[in-house]
Amino acid sequence: MNDRYAHIQRLAAEHPVKTLCKVLAVRRGGYYAWRGRGPGPRQQEDARLAPVVAQVFAETRHAYGRVRLTRELKARGHACGEVRVGRLLRTQGLCARPRRRFRPQTTDSRHAGPIAPNRLADRPAPTRPNEVWMTDFTYLPTTTGWLFLAVVLDRASRRVVGWAFSPALNTALALAALRMAVRHRRPPAGLIHHSDRGSQYASAAYRAELAAHGFLASMSRAGNPYDNAAMESFYSTLKTEWLARQALASPAETEASAFDYLEVFYNRGRRHSALGYQSPVDFEQQLN
Repeated sequence: MNDRYAHIQRLAAEHPVKTLCKVLAVRRGGYYAWRGRGPGPRQQEDARLAPVVAQVFAETRHAYGRVRLTRELKARGHACGEVRVGRLLRTQGLCARPRRRFRPQTTDSRHAGPIAPNRLADRPAPTRPNEVWMTDFTYLPTTTGWLFLAVVLDRASRRVVGWAFSPALNTALALAALRMAVRHRRPPAGLIHHSDRGSQYASAAYRAELAAHGFLASMSRAGNPYDNAAMESFYSTLKTEWLARQALASPAETEASAFDYLEVFYNRGRRHSALGYQSPVDFEQQLN
């Protein structure tokens, strides 16, 4: 009932109280008695927490719904429940952009390069970093044309360990992302490198790079994009939380903006449900 009274109070400047009470099925006497008592403990706590919710929502780049936002608020010392956080988001007109549904897309594997076996098919999910890496491409529309992004993702921690941009979708782009990952992580031989069946990953140059580091090549089954679902999910998140919220200009500006999202927010700040609502960096640190 208090929620209805509060709703009437918010709309009273625009509509007659009599009409609002009738629409919301409350007694006018009850509303005026409630208003005369002043805000109760619940309303006072809502008033205190509402600007905090709005501030943290902005600091997390409008990416969090009520579940992740509640975890973030609790981590910052604000005791609150998901229902309250969801209500305070709604009353302030704040809403995280919904993620687009994963739509499987198959890769054109009509090339003469060899196809590696799917080494993940019967293998349990990795529990430590640098056991399994996954990689794929996506395209980004900019004001100066298409720009392609290659990313290498650690399967256990969901951390982006390598990435590269290029106006051309080729083997050199894939190698640039892989070499960045190797340079930063120094993984041991035996790491499983999983990709789709694209010609870039089946090329002689890419296979030679994997062999030089002692990595084991793994590829998705034909026509089965779910084998690389972690990468598909990552790109869905990227496009929802970063790409859909801004217009990308020049390649240099796009790369700077991507670094801010990938390294500053995604790796170090974004809470993942698959990691117990920790960021990739925090998840890796707890394992050490």
